[in-house]
Amino acid sequence: MEWLVVVLEFIGQQILNVPAYLIGLITAIGLMALKRPSGKVIGGGLKAAMGFLILGAGAGVVTASLTPLGDLILSVTGAQGVIPTNEVITAIASEEYGATSAYVLVLGFLVMLVFARFTPLKYIFLTGHHMVFMALLLSVVLTVGFGEELSWLVVIVGALLLGVIMVVMPAFAQPWMKKITGDDTIAMGHFGTAGYIAAGAAGQITGRRSRSTEEIKFPQGLSFLRDSMVATALSMVLIYMVFAIWGLIAQPEQAMEILGGDDAGATIMAGFAQALQFGVGVAVILYGVRTVLGELVPAFQGIAEKVVPGARPALDIPIVFPYAPNGVLIGFLTSFAGGLVTLGVIAIWLNPALGLALILPGMVPHFFTGGGAGVFGNATGGRIGAAVGGFVNGVIITILPAVLLLVLGELGFSNSTFGDADFGWYGTLVGMSVMGPTGVGVLLSILLATVLVIAASVFQVRVVNRGWIPGAKRDAFLAEKEAAEA
Repeated sequence: MEWLVVVLEFIGQQILNVPAYLIGLITAIGLMALKRPSGKVIGGGLKAAMGFLILGAGAGVVTASLTPLGDLILSVTGAQGVIPTNEVITAIASEEYGATSAYVLVLGFLVMLVFARFTPLKYIFLTGHHMVFMALLLSVVLTVGFGEELSWLVVIVGALLLGVIMVVMPAFAQPWMKKITGDDTIAMGHFGTAGYIAAGAAGQITGRRSRSTEEIKFPQGLSFLRDSMVATALSMVLIYMVFAIWGLIAQPEQAMEILGGDDAGATIMAGFAQALQFGVGVAVILYGVRTVLGELVPAFQGIAEKVVPGARPALDIPIVFPYAPNGVLIGFLTSFAGGLVTLGVIAIWLNPALGLALILPGMVPHFFTGGGAGVFGNATGGRIGAAVGGFVNGVIITILPAVLLLVLGELGFSNSTFGDADFGWYGTLVGMSVMGPTGVGVLLSILLATVLVIAASVFQVRVVNRGWIPGAKRDAFLAEKEAAEA
């Protein structure tokens, strides 16, 4: 039977332990379960595996771009500078935690189906890249807490926590989604949901008489900011220029050595090139993510529809962008402003006092979550609500990633981190729960999952199902005003 041991070792070490092959196999199995033709199964599996390899290639480009910036920030400020970008930190972390997170992803999806089938939380989370991000985040924090030798326990607890968060957050956001979309057919499936709910609540408080953002006419000159690739590269150019100039003034020799310039002009242009390389790397990563998800999500979606018929699909944040395009732009700009203000607070107070890292504004999370916050804020508070909601979101996605870094172990020193609100609060809670003895960590994780499911179920039954609509008083006021003006 020695040959059988050799075969099993080969499968375990050379296939199931390689994230790209594992993702390809999972996709192929999902397509086979849906009885797709053999050509579709083989092609889908290979394409998903290649997409994962593309993601890794993009991570190399991004890491090479971030390293000089991190060294430069550390040189001139003495503090660690971090840019939250989910795709980047996922690509970096997947090399070590990719196999574990793949098992967490698959089992977590099955756990979500069980909760959707047997609790009031009838939601199917279909935003594949956020499933991947959250599975990897949970794998990292649980491995830091439990240790690498207990990877089987990391998979089991991680799957439970992933399945729970995927049905809980859509339920909490559903009243605002009903207000935005006008019906109850789709839900929010994005892990920036805590920021969206905060934006909706802030809008309801501050914009009680404010008109909708969609009555504003914006200049065409700002339309380029809606392209996330351009906005990402532009933000990095600004960040690189600030620290390159700062470095040339404070420590010219170190700045030129770090960026590789012979004089001030060459150093500036070297920083400019590194910033564009970051944009290129993010574009490659996004292409890899889309390639993986283009095959993986349909396989998961088909299975989910068969198990929980009639459940609401929880979709990615851009699903709400068409309902308030101007709100997206306002939310993006004010979220970025909130990130800058909070960065100043961290630099002046929280870094010296608590040692929190400097969270630099990452355009990808500010564009998508800030835009979404603008839509949620506009739904309950019009123009003021969109602006305040976006700002609140910017504060949240700057503070929470700084706190999250404290539970990420060695990964916290990779100059990037998870950027959206739910990654911050959920990852931090889970990480803190598993800091003590293993048994206590498991019990606290189960307790956290139980509390969330009970709270969301009560909210679903007593709030969502009874038809509560946030911002109803503002709607009535504006309707009366329009009637009086008519």
